[in-house]
Amino acid sequence: MKKPVSGSKAKWPGFHGPNQGYVEELYEMFLQDPDSVDADIREYFEQNSNLQTNESEIRNGSEAAAGKPAGSPAKIAAALRYADYIRSYGHLSANIYPLQGGSKDPQLEDYEKWGLTDADLTDIPVDLVCPSAPSSIRNGKEAFQFLKKVYSDTIAYEFEHVNEMAEKEWLRQKVETGELIPKMDKKRKISLYERLTEVENFEKYLHRTFVGQKRFSIEGLDSMVPLLDEVISGAVNNGVETINIGMAHRGRLNVLAHVLGKPYEMIFAEFQHAPNKELVPSEGSIGINFGWTGDVKYHLGLDRKIKSDTTANARLTLANNPSHLEFAGAVVEGFTRAAQDDRNEPGYAKYDPVKAMAILIHGDAAFPGQGIVAETLNLSRLHGYKTGGTIHVIANNTIGFTTESMDSRSTRYASDLAKGYEIPIIHVNADDPEACLMAARLAFEYRKTFGKDFLIDLIGYRRFGHNEMDEPMTTNPEMYVLVHKHPTVKKIYGNMLVDQGSMSEETRTQIEERVSNRLTEAYEKVPNKEKEVKNEPEIPEVVEMGIPQIETGVPIDVLRKINSDLLEWPEGFNVFNKLEKILKRRKDAFSDNGKIDWGLAETLAYASIIMDGTPVRLTGQDSERGTFAQRNLVLHDSETGKQFSPLHVLPEAKASFSIHNSPLSEAAVVGFEYGYNVFAPETLVLWEAQYGDFANAAQVLFDQFVAAGRAKWGQKSGLVMLLPHGYEGQGPEHSSGRVERFLTLAAENNWTVANLSSAAQYFHILRRQAAILKQEAVRPLVLMTPKSLLRNPTVAADPQQLAEGSFKPIIEQPGLGGQPEKVERVVLCTGKVSIDIAEKIQPEEHGWLHVLRIEEIYPFPLERLKEMLGRYPNLKEIVWVQEEPKNMGAWTFVEPRINEAAPNGLESSYIGRRRRSSPAEGDPNIHKLEQARIVNDALTRTNGGGNGNGRD
Repeated sequence: MKKPVSGSKAKWPGFHGPNQGYVEELYEMFLQDPDSVDADIREYFEQNSNLQTNESEIRNGSEAAAGKPAGSPAKIAAALRYADYIRSYGHLSANIYPLQGGSKDPQLEDYEKWGLTDADLTDIPVDLVCPSAPSSIRNGKEAFQFLKKVYSDTIAYEFEHVNEMAEKEWLRQKVETGELIPKMDKKRKISLYERLTEVENFEKYLHRTFVGQKRFSIEGLDSMVPLLDEVISGAVNNGVETINIGMAHRGRLNVLAHVLGKPYEMIFAEFQHAPNKELVPSEGSIGINFGWTGDVKYHLGLDRKIKSDTTANARLTLANNPSHLEFAGAVVEGFTRAAQDDRNEPGYAKYDPVKAMAILIHGDAAFPGQGIVAETLNLSRLHGYKTGGTIHVIANNTIGFTTESMDSRSTRYASDLAKGYEIPIIHVNADDPEACLMAARLAFEYRKTFGKDFLIDLIGYRRFGHNEMDEPMTTNPEMYVLVHKHPTVKKIYGNMLVDQGSMSEETRTQIEERVSNRLTEAYEKVPNKEKEVKNEPEIPEVVEMGIPQIETGVPIDVLRKINSDLLEWPEGFNVFNKLEKILKRRKDAFSDNGKIDWGLAETLAYASIIMDGTPVRLTGQDSERGTFAQRNLVLHDSETGKQFSPLHVLPEAKASFSIHNSPLSEAAVVGFEYGYNVFAPETLVLWEAQYGDFANAAQVLFDQFVAAGRAKWGQKSGLVMLLPHGYEGQGPEHSSGRVERFLTLAAENNWTVANLSSAAQYFHILRRQAAILKQEAVRPLVLMTPKSLLRNPTVAADPQQLAEGSFKPIIEQPGLGGQPEKVERVVLCTGKVSIDIAEKIQPEEHGWLHVLRIEEIYPFPLERLKEMLGRYPNLKEIVWVQEEPKNMGAWTFVEPRINEAAPNGLESSYIGRRRRSSPAEGDPNIHKLEQARIVNDALTRTNGGGNGNGRD
């Protein structure tokens, strides 16, 4: 035996990734103790102790190795490169397309292209090629055959983009040992076949019973149901208490029926427009919410309680979704984080990823096509948004509506976007249900082990058109010739089981009859008559009545103590000196003539809310400090960078306060926070835009979820949206929070839209919102918040204003209106422009004028305004003043309401900017001129009719 080489580490040119690490590890073991490695490996090292290979051979790849003796380092290098290639690119030859086989990769199929022969492969030690291979593999050639089978069968893997070596090694070991292969005895095979029969027969029953009705069937991806069964079973048996699913239309009814357990008869009743609320199971294991306007059946969600040996009461949720397919994903992530957080103690909410898990089912055209997907994926590893790993499933029909893959994405696979986030990817043939179970098991175990996302690309087809009324042969004839000839997975799998002897034809027939009978029996339970058609949906009385009057003041002594506690920092904590001086000034807020600015009023509100036992969660771009340096609720030690929040150590706090800077995303973050609030309704959840107009990028969430979720689905929310708004000469992109868009969506008391002019009002409206969270009257709150006014003394509040009273929908201008008979003009305005006007008012000169600030624009305070306008017997003018262009802001919304409130047939007139296509001027000097004109017109007496700038 040759003496082992000692000293410096041997070089292994040509090896990379896991193979290089593995060979080096074996060689180190060999150097320490030759008997510690297997005999064939030991023999190889003994024969090749000088492992220096010519650099040119390595550079030239497999061709350079041709002609070298078997077992030489060059041959070993070529063989291991070949093994790496199989692992990395086996998917290129995989049998993952049900309609037609994929092309074969010559580099994978022909080992001679790597300069290798049968003899070379046979001589390679098995453990060098595939250390995790089953014991039945006897030599290197069989090891390569085994690898090709593993990596290019009906399930294919893409792991190379995962940079963490431990994860990559774990994945490779799981795949190559075969331990993920499900133990499929006859009983389980038959059970799987019965599941596929339930899936297929349900769709066929709908197809022939409700002819021509849309259902967006699962057919072609039937294996998705047993795949979900496997993931959910693994999760529940490992202690997951809540599983939240988000998916679009395709296959939704089938998932509702078979995964969520929605009774067939309820689904049939929805097709038949028959009464169905009485068909909800009496044991209450299924929870279904109903809005008053409702939604189509393939948008609806459902809650279900499930039991297992290890989880007494697990919750399974399928989220409601609109036709904006992928936006529900962010909402489901918010559901999941809410289920994982414990908010019962001070400090940040305690995060436990084991408590809940998200499953997101995507469309193959939507996953690469909709930007919300990337935004949501980006949340997966962020401190304030991670959910311990989401399992993604692409329901891959290989077509989007009528658009084939070549026209819908620029990538080879629909899943390629996920590579940028280092998410492991499995491609699996939907016609192999056992492979689908294997994919599901790997996905869950990876999530459990590493707490990261995993993606299954379930590749099938779509048996009908985009919906069942669509004829796909008109646009995709070649594909649908193949579809029409292709047997269903139920038939394929059933034939296989019969051929194997795992199932008899008699059993197949019995299963068919059993499933068909269940469908028929369910249909017979559905009432024959259609639901009575009403003239219009009825809004629940509690919603129609609005928010009750709530006293939100906090005793002055309590506020004073809170303020003092908030200025106590840990010993040795170094606050940045300039910031420390600013914060220390707050000590004077409760002294004689002290004032509370906007930022302090907000902090006092949050502190008092968590003292009342209501958790708070605030997120947004730069929300910890505040875009305008107004908040500073997370302090950073100027020497160590260590963070500290005074709200986390408030002595009387009874609930958590979580504040997180968000990624540069609006849509995904708004969706997440909406979902968080829906799932944790006792929590005051606030999202803050960096500037109000940035909310533009989340418009789908406002339209489809926040504004309409309760009417469509009965989904209550108390989400708060903080949108910095105000015209200060900062141009069109940093001026408007687009209040007009929220007012356009305002109806049926669906939310509150407010534009405040007082720090005290902000304090009270936040406390009011916290107070209604657990009430039926709860609704979202849209707040236009200030920028330049944050430190304006006119906006600051006396401490007593926080200690007493409540939020007021209308505020009167101090110093005016004291002599009602003299008032000839009433100016109505909202937000920042009311402060611009207030700063120019001289009460001794403006006795003929009164100014009313409309703080709550929706619900509009009609009765209160009627009462106030009725005080002035000599009123000649009612003027609405705004700084936004006439076609923006609140004017279009308030005009008819002001006219309804006006006495003696008066009609309101308008003062403000003319109609514009852009929200604001780009030149600050022009802005100043326009702003001055608006304020001057508001305060200038006329002969009636107003100074309204009504130009188009």
